[in-house]
Amino acid sequence: MSPELISILVLVVVFVIATTRSVNMGALAFAAAFGVGTLVADLDADGIFAGFPGDLFVVLVGVTYLFAIARANGTTDWLVHAAVRLVRGRVALIPWVMFALTGALTAIGAVSPAAVAIVAPIALSFATRYSISPLLMGTMVVHGAQAGGFSPISIYGSIVNGIVEREKLPGSEIGLFLASLVANLLIAAVLFAVLGGRKLWARGAVTPEDGGVPGRGTASAGTGSSTGGSGNGTGGTGTGSAGADTGTGSAAVAVRPEQETGGAEGTGIRLNPARIATLVALVALVVAVLGFDLDAGLTAVTLAVVLSTAWPDDSRRAVQEIAWSTVLLICGVLTYVGVLEEMGTITWAGEGVGGIGVPLLAAVLLCYIGAIVSAFASSVGIMGALIPLAVPFLAQGEIGAVGMVAALAVSATVVDVSPFSTNGALVLAAAPDVDRDRFFRQLMVYGGIVVAAVPVLAWLVLVVPGFG
Repeated sequence: MSPELISILVLVVVFVIATTRSVNMGALAFAAAFGVGTLVADLDADGIFAGFPGDLFVVLVGVTYLFAIARANGTTDWLVHAAVRLVRGRVALIPWVMFALTGALTAIGAVSPAAVAIVAPIALSFATRYSISPLLMGTMVVHGAQAGGFSPISIYGSIVNGIVEREKLPGSEIGLFLASLVANLLIAAVLFAVLGGRKLWARGAVTPEDGGVPGRGTASAGTGSSTGGSGNGTGGTGTGSAGADTGTGSAAVAVRPEQETGGAEGTGIRLNPARIATLVALVALVVAVLGFDLDAGLTAVTLAVVLSTAWPDDSRRAVQEIAWSTVLLICGVLTYVGVLEEMGTITWAGEGVGGIGVPLLAAVLLCYIGAIVSAFASSVGIMGALIPLAVPFLAQGEIGAVGMVAALAVSATVVDVSPFSTNGALVLAAAPDVDRDRFFRQLMVYGGIVVAAVPVLAWLVLVVPGFG
């Protein structure tokens, strides 16, 4: 049995054990990386750790730390109320606002994970407060990021168009952008319909003080209690009338004394120095990442440290809310994927498919490889490897280059909802007050559905007709 096949079978075993025995998959993956790397690939510790995603580790810790502080001091509560007022109480519009916001950020040049890191914590806090499915809100954010991800001035678009030009293939910048935009928009529409969007429309308008429940006022909202050690401004068991909901999540809101809504008039959560400073920090994160191309993780950690120094009580609660189990999960799996790349398993699979003599069959298999590998690794990286592999049969003229490149781009990026990808991991880590194991399984199942369905659909729509 070849080393490459052994490494793939071990990955399957890791999935089976993690699913059936409820063992953290990241810990299993670290053990598998050690075993396969040492016994099969003849790698030393440095070779194994070469695949450790240090940048993603810092992003996950930094962003969840910063937004845990924002939740602890009530800033996310204030943002949620502001968002409800912005859409005049139509909670059903908020998922689409988040979709459009992340799409706009990536379209103008933000790296997809940076846009998700900025928007997801706010979106998921809103989902918790207003009983919206976290799966719906999280996937809308990720698909929004991918919808704008291939504009001619975006990072992904520039990279893929550059690869196409380097390989001297026919290309269409607008066609690539529209393919990703339409695909993600259609997926978002289906998700909205399936995951409770119609019920959100039926809910009608709410006020920020309703806690997501139509018809419930705020006369007693000021009597809620804090959530104690959790540090969250939401998810508590308040004694006011907003304390119950029968939706997909908990809408109960624990209101600290300084958060009171101003009595029966419901004037909204007040800004205090800690919240103002946190809002400035969030704006600084956006400006630093989008305007100066600074690392999102390091920037978030720095801003969190500044806030922690000024308000240490919030920091003590926030550190406990860093998604450490998620960090272990993602870093372990990606370290094992790094071992696969180091020993040539991914290249071995791609070359095997590229050598098939039937161009259309090779095309759909390349789309599937792009989707499967991208669910665990860099989307742009896998496209950079697969597009050159497609050159030989594209040169035969039986497959349209424009359609093939667009199909690969869609297949390799739409799967970023997987909890093992950077975007999916950020969504998983950002969700407050949820059963993370259950949410992880939901993202994994949905990611599996996307991996199974989207490549063949992209192939049918973009490759089979022979575009380009």
